[in-house]
Amino acid sequence: MSEQQLPPTIDPNAAERWHALPAATSPWLHEEIARRMQDRLQWMTAKPGNWCDWDPLRGGTQGHALVQQRFPEAMSQITETSSPKGQQQAQELFGKPWWNLSRWSGPAQQFGMPQDASVEMLWANMALHTAANPQALIAQWHRALAVDGYVMFSCLGPDTVRELHSLYADMGWPVPGHSMTDMHDWGDMLVHAGFAEPVMDMERVTLTFATPERLLQELRELGRNLHPQRFPALRGRGFKQKLESALAERLTDSAQGGQLAITFEIIYGHAFKPQPRVAVEANSAVSLDDMRMMLRKGRQ
Repeated sequence: MSEQQLPPTIDPNAAERWHALPAATSPWLHEEIARRMQDRLQWMTAKPGNWCDWDPLRGGTQGHALVQQRFPEAMSQITETSSPKGQQQAQELFGKPWWNLSRWSGPAQQFGMPQDASVEMLWANMALHTAANPQALIAQWHRALAVDGYVMFSCLGPDTVRELHSLYADMGWPVPGHSMTDMHDWGDMLVHAGFAEPVMDMERVTLTFATPERLLQELRELGRNLHPQRFPALRGRGFKQKLESALAERLTDSAQGGQLAITFEIIYGHAFKPQPRVAVEANSAVSLDDMRMMLRKGRQ
């Protein structure tokens, strides 16, 4: 994906509407991925003095608590970008009331956008794959991080609900979802944004459901079809019955006890923000902040 290129199969208006919708609870899958990503923090030798949880309402409220338990002395910055209502909801969920002793004795807590170069770890669980402009989002994360800080993120990958894509193609229906970005492309975008040493890995998770209705309910909780060529309007009851019948026929797996099985590809990544480098040219310009940062680094 080039510098100016946006995801070709995401409708930016649909993505914005989905992002702004209030999240009553974090999806179960997001909480599970947060738990698995939190396990990966054991690979990171440096413990952050502060960290930012980016869009935690959908990213995982339980996941936030797990990271907080791992770094009990670290200040947390809670950045909910969905909507003003979402920001208020985040403050109600994560904020400590005045009568809670932990508000006065525990680590500090802040809400809102982090200042530039202020965060030592940025945690972003299951947010990147629905971003209409992921490169701009990654650039935001890079600006928020201090030198030697790192981003930890997860998102869905290209094999997600591949069974559903195959079914829709065979039925002659429009695609059921937008195309997901490959983990190698995410790594390239991290480097382009200025990150160093990106580490990417993935796993495939098979979820099982007792009925087509339960499967469709889970998919609605996880997201929306953001493809520009999705079905243009609501379908009738006849379509729903036809879809549920096709799901029961195509996705029932005897190896899974006769339940419906569907695949999710989960991508994990982390990368560091390195010390800024100055290109040696006939005329070089260095910002005052970067110069101060390099001087401080040299004294350590």
